[in-house]
Amino acid sequence: METNKTVIYFSFFLLVFFSVLSFAKQDWTQLNSDHFIVYYQYTDKNFAADVARKAEEYYNSIADNLGYVRYSNFWKWDKRVKIYIYPDHSSYLLATNQQSWSHGVADYFKKEIISYAWGKDFLKSLLPHEMGHLIFRDFVGFKSDIPLWLDEGVAQWEESELKAQRLSLGKQQVSKNIILPIRTMIALDIRKIETDQQIKIEGMALDNGQIPILEMDGSSLVNIYYLQAFSLVGFLMERYGAESFVVFSRQLRDGKTINDALKFAYPQQLRSIEQLEKQWKQYLLNA
Repeated sequence: METNKTVIYFSFFLLVFFSVLSFAKQDWTQLNSDHFIVYYQYTDKNFAADVARKAEEYYNSIADNLGYVRYSNFWKWDKRVKIYIYPDHSSYLLATNQQSWSHGVADYFKKEIISYAWGKDFLKSLLPHEMGHLIFRDFVGFKSDIPLWLDEGVAQWEESELKAQRLSLGKQQVSKNIILPIRTMIALDIRKIETDQQIKIEGMALDNGQIPILEMDGSSLVNIYYLQAFSLVGFLMERYGAESFVVFSRQLRDGKTINDALKFAYPQQLRSIEQLEKQWKQYLLNA
């Protein structure tokens, strides 16, 4: 009897295993556009077509924003970016082994974006965000690490439908003096912050020289960090243009200090981190 049970359990395990494997290896339906190949499983073809259409729109707008348009053949032919669309969240998690809160992931080196069919938020938020990462790193280069705040700031800046809302939130932070010094952002690995931990951290010095102590939970710190990254990139792009911004980014990529990178990219306008902070704060207050 025990032997029979073992056989039954083992057979059931094999059935489940091969069902999952079959699903994971299910042939993809493929939809091609000029710069993308969209693969989808058990998903409405209209959604896949919307993904391809919006991806092409973002390709043009993001490349234009970063001054990358003169390289007209990037992501063409065999270098097209692959976008994998799973039918639902559970199948996406099963295939990617991501955390339960994850809705999408990008691989810079393979030039792949993986997500699932979750509608408008995917099209207006995650897709331009991940494409912002890919195009920026394609343009700036991979030979060393770009500071996290810069990389994430660019990706958020390309989520155009959310710009006004984020600028408004950033203005509220500055008005209340809830600001992280840029040097703190550079040194902080925000990915290691637990959302429920309680944190005390020095804020940016006030006009009278006093340094406030900010008390918040990890989730609030993460939000402040990402909003500042977004608005710092927005300030540099809108005030001084994409060409200087890319020069600045490449200097940081090559290991220059932020002051040296600023002096190189903005020799007349921003020669120190203090000047950057002052002008950026004023930019937000006028937003």
